[in-house]
Amino acid sequence: MMLLADTILQKLPISDYTKDAEPTLLITADQVVVYEGVIREKPASKEEAWEFIKGYSGGHAATVGSVLVTNLKTGFRKGEWDRVEIYFHEIPDEVIEKLIEEGIVLRVAGGLIIEHPLVLPYIKEVVGFLIPVQYVIGQMVGTTDSVMGLPKALTKKLIEEAL
Repeated sequence: MMLLADTILQKLPISDYTKDAEPTLLITADQVVVYEGVIREKPASKEEAWEFIKGYSGGHAATVGSVLVTNLKTGFRKGEWDRVEIYFHEIPDEVIEKLIEEGIVLRVAGGLIIEHPLVLPYIKEVVGFLIPVQYVIGQMVGTTDSVMGLPKALTKKLIEEAL
Protein backbone atom coordinates (compact mmCIF):
# COMPACT_ATOMS: atom_id res chain seq x y z
CA MET A 1 0.00 0.00 0.00
CA MET A 2 2.75 2.43 0.94
CA LEU A 3 4.59 1.84 -2.35
CA LEU A 4 1.50 2.59 -4.43
CA ALA A 5 0.90 5.84 -2.55
CA ASP A 6 4.59 6.82 -2.89
CA THR A 7 4.50 6.16 -6.63
CA ILE A 8 1.40 8.28 -7.13
CA LEU A 9 2.80 11.11 -5.01
CA GLN A 10 6.01 11.13 -7.08
CA LYS A 11 4.00 11.39 -10.29
CA LEU A 12 1.81 14.15 -8.86
CA PRO A 13 4.20 16.76 -7.49
CA ILE A 14 2.66 19.44 -5.32
CA SER A 15 3.06 22.74 -7.11
CA ASP A 16 1.29 26.01 -7.79
CA TYR A 17 -1.31 24.43 -10.06
CA THR A 18 -2.66 22.30 -7.19
CA LYS A 19 -3.16 25.13 -4.70
CA ASP A 20 -6.78 25.70 -5.71
CA ALA A 21 -7.57 22.07 -6.51
CA GLU A 22 -10.04 20.07 -4.46
CA PRO A 23 -8.39 17.44 -2.27
CA THR A 24 -8.18 14.00 -3.83
CA LEU A 25 -7.89 11.08 -1.46
CA LEU A 26 -6.36 7.72 -2.23
CA ILE A 27 -7.71 5.07 0.13
CA THR A 28 -6.03 1.68 0.17
CA ALA A 29 -6.84 -1.24 2.41
CA ASP A 30 -5.93 -4.88 2.87
CA GLN A 31 -6.79 -7.69 5.23
CA VAL A 32 -5.53 -11.09 6.31
CA VAL A 33 -7.00 -13.76 8.53
CA VAL A 34 -4.95 -15.15 11.41
CA TYR A 35 -5.70 -18.68 12.56
CA GLU A 36 -3.62 -20.40 15.24
CA GLY A 37 -0.83 -17.86 14.70
CA VAL A 38 -0.65 -18.39 10.92
CA ILE A 39 -1.58 -15.73 8.37
CA ARG A 40 -4.13 -16.89 5.83
CA GLU A 41 -4.74 -15.13 2.56
CA LYS A 42 -7.16 -16.30 -0.15
CA PRO A 43 -7.41 -20.09 -0.37
CA ALA A 44 -5.40 -21.47 -3.30
CA SER A 45 -7.81 -24.36 -3.90
CA LYS A 46 -11.16 -25.83 -2.90
CA GLU A 47 -9.30 -28.23 -0.62
CA GLU A 48 -7.54 -25.40 1.16
CA ALA A 49 -10.85 -23.51 1.52
CA TRP A 50 -12.37 -26.64 3.10
CA GLU A 51 -9.42 -26.89 5.53
CA PHE A 52 -9.72 -23.20 6.45
CA ILE A 53 -13.48 -23.22 7.11
CA LYS A 54 -13.45 -26.59 8.86
CA GLY A 55 -10.75 -25.20 11.18
CA TYR A 56 -12.93 -22.23 12.15
CA SER A 57 -15.84 -24.55 12.99
CA GLY A 58 -16.32 -24.54 16.76
CA GLY A 59 -13.22 -22.35 17.15
CA HIS A 60 -12.12 -18.86 16.32
CA ALA A 61 -10.04 -16.78 13.91
CA ALA A 62 -8.98 -13.16 13.75
CA THR A 63 -8.84 -10.60 10.99
CA VAL A 64 -6.16 -7.94 10.82
CA GLY A 65 -6.99 -5.12 8.45
CA SER A 66 -5.16 -1.96 7.53
CA VAL A 67 -6.25 1.28 5.92
CA LEU A 68 -3.99 3.95 4.45
CA VAL A 69 -5.37 7.34 3.40
CA THR A 70 -3.27 9.69 1.29
CA ASN A 71 -4.27 13.25 0.42
CA LEU A 72 -2.78 13.63 -3.07
CA LYS A 73 -3.03 17.41 -2.89
CA THR A 74 -1.13 17.94 0.37
CA GLY A 75 0.91 14.74 0.58
CA PHE A 76 -0.52 13.95 4.03
CA ARG A 77 -0.59 10.22 4.61
CA LYS A 78 -1.73 8.17 7.57
CA GLY A 79 -2.49 4.53 8.10
CA GLU A 80 -3.74 2.42 10.97
CA TRP A 81 -4.89 -1.14 11.54
CA ASP A 82 -7.43 -3.05 13.55
CA ARG A 83 -7.99 -6.60 14.73
CA VAL A 84 -11.21 -8.54 15.27
CA GLU A 85 -11.74 -12.01 16.76
CA ILE A 86 -14.55 -14.12 15.33
CA TYR A 87 -15.89 -17.07 17.36
CA PHE A 88 -17.85 -19.82 15.61
CA HIS A 89 -20.35 -22.49 16.51
CA GLU A 90 -19.85 -25.84 14.78
CA ILE A 91 -20.31 -25.40 11.02
CA PRO A 92 -21.91 -28.45 9.36
CA ASP A 93 -20.01 -30.09 6.49
CA GLU A 94 -22.98 -29.50 4.15
CA VAL A 95 -22.72 -25.76 4.74
CA ILE A 96 -18.99 -25.81 4.02
CA GLU A 97 -19.66 -27.77 0.82
CA LYS A 98 -22.27 -25.23 -0.34
CA LEU A 99 -19.92 -22.30 0.38
CA ILE A 100 -17.12 -23.90 -1.62
CA GLU A 101 -19.50 -24.86 -4.43
CA GLU A 102 -20.57 -21.18 -4.72
CA GLY A 103 -16.89 -20.24 -5.00
CA ILE A 104 -16.96 -16.88 -3.20
CA VAL A 105 -14.86 -18.23 -0.29
CA LEU A 106 -12.02 -18.73 -2.79
CA ARG A 107 -11.86 -14.97 -3.36
CA VAL A 108 -11.65 -13.72 0.23
CA ALA A 109 -8.90 -13.70 2.84
CA GLY A 110 -8.85 -16.94 4.79
CA GLY A 111 -12.00 -18.11 2.98
CA LEU A 112 -13.80 -16.14 5.70
CA ILE A 113 -17.03 -14.39 4.80
CA ILE A 114 -19.12 -13.84 7.93
CA GLU A 115 -21.86 -11.82 6.22
CA HIS A 116 -22.87 -14.73 3.99
CA PRO A 117 -26.38 -16.04 4.85
CA LEU A 118 -25.03 -19.59 5.13
CA VAL A 119 -22.37 -18.49 7.64
CA LEU A 120 -24.34 -16.02 9.78
CA PRO A 121 -26.13 -18.66 11.89
CA TYR A 122 -22.76 -20.09 12.94
CA ILE A 123 -21.22 -16.84 14.17
CA LYS A 124 -21.12 -16.97 17.95
CA GLU A 125 -19.42 -13.62 18.63
CA VAL A 126 -17.41 -10.85 16.96
CA VAL A 127 -15.04 -9.04 19.34
CA GLY A 128 -13.03 -5.88 18.66
CA PHE A 129 -9.70 -5.34 20.39
CA LEU A 130 -7.98 -2.49 22.12
CA ILE A 131 -5.02 -1.65 19.92
CA PRO A 132 -1.95 -0.09 21.57
CA VAL A 133 -1.15 2.29 18.73
CA GLN A 134 -0.40 5.88 19.70
CA TYR A 135 -3.34 7.22 17.68
CA VAL A 136 -5.96 4.82 19.00
CA ILE A 137 -4.85 4.01 22.55
CA GLY A 138 -7.84 3.18 24.71
CA GLN A 139 -10.34 3.13 21.85
CA MET A 140 -12.29 0.03 20.99
CA VAL A 141 -11.70 -0.73 17.34
CA GLY A 142 -12.60 -3.60 15.10
CA THR A 143 -16.21 -4.29 14.18
CA THR A 144 -18.16 -6.55 11.85
CA ASP A 145 -17.47 -4.22 8.91
CA SER A 146 -13.75 -4.65 9.70
CA VAL A 147 -14.14 -8.37 9.12
CA MET A 148 -15.98 -7.67 5.88
CA GLY A 149 -12.92 -5.83 4.54
CA LEU A 150 -13.10 -2.12 5.31
CA PRO A 151 -13.39 -0.78 8.86
CA LYS A 152 -15.82 2.12 8.40
CA ALA A 153 -15.08 4.01 11.62
CA LEU A 154 -11.31 3.81 11.13
CA THR A 155 -11.59 4.84 7.47
CA LYS A 156 -13.84 7.80 8.39
CA LYS A 157 -11.39 8.92 11.07
CA LEU A 158 -8.44 8.78 8.65
CA ILE A 159 -10.37 10.65 5.95
CA GLU A 160 -11.26 13.42 8.41
CA GLU A 161 -7.61 13.72 9.43
CA ALA A 162 -6.47 13.78 5.78
CA LEU A 163 -8.84 16.61 4.88
